[in-house]
Amino acid sequence: MGFLEDNCTFSILSQDLIESCNAFDCGHDDLNDFFTNDSQSYSSQLLGKSYCFLLDENPKEIVCAFTISNDSIKTNNLPNNRKKRVNKEIPRVKHFRSYPAVLIGRLGVSDKYKQNGIGRELMDFIKSWFIDPENKTGCRFVVVDSYNEDIPLAYYQRNSFEFLFSSPEQEKEYMGLPEDYLLKTRLMYFDLIVLSPVEGI
Repeated sequence: MGFLEDNCTFSILSQDLIESCNAFDCGHDDLNDFFTNDSQSYSSQLLGKSYCFLLDENPKEIVCAFTISNDSIKTNNLPNNRKKRVNKEIPRVKHFRSYPAVLIGRLGVSDKYKQNGIGRELMDFIKSWFIDPENKTGCRFVVVDSYNEDIPLAYYQRNSFEFLFSSPEQEKEYMGLPEDYLLKTRLMYFDLIVLSPVEGI
C-alpha cells in the first residue's frame, strides 16, 4: 500500500476541478502553468489527457497530476547501438519501423506532499495502466521528454528510464539541432515488457 492508494482518489483533471481546487504548486513554474492554464486546451484538441490524485480528507487538494498522450519510438531515427538495445527483446524486428508508446507529457507532485514516495508510486501507477489486460491498445514503451535538469532526470532514472540517446551531443545530432543549441529536454524511455506477465512470449 502507498500514500496515493490509501489516502487519495484518482480523477480526470477537469476545468471544474481546477477551478474548485486549491492552486497546484509542484515547485516548477512551467508545470504549474500547464496544469492550471493549458491542460484543458490540450484535452479539447485531443493532444493529451490530464489526470490527478485528490486528497481524500480534503478533496480541494491536488496531490499530483500528469498528462499522457499517444507516441511511438521510431527506430530508423536512432543510432545503431540504441536501436539494438530497443530491439533486443522484440520478435520479428524487421516488421517494425516504430513501436507504440505512451508519452508522459507533464508530471508533477505538489510541494506539500513530496518525500512521501508519491513520485515512485505515481510512476508505478502509470506503468501499470499500460500492461493491464483491460488496456485497449498495444503499448510497448513509456517515453518522456524530461526537463534537462538534475532533479527530473534523476527522478526518471530512479524509475528505470534510460536515455534514448547516449549523450546530449548525440541527441542534437540525430534531432538535426546545431551543436551550440542548449537542450532544454532529454528523451528517455522505459520498456514495459519487463513488467508484463507475458514477458518473453
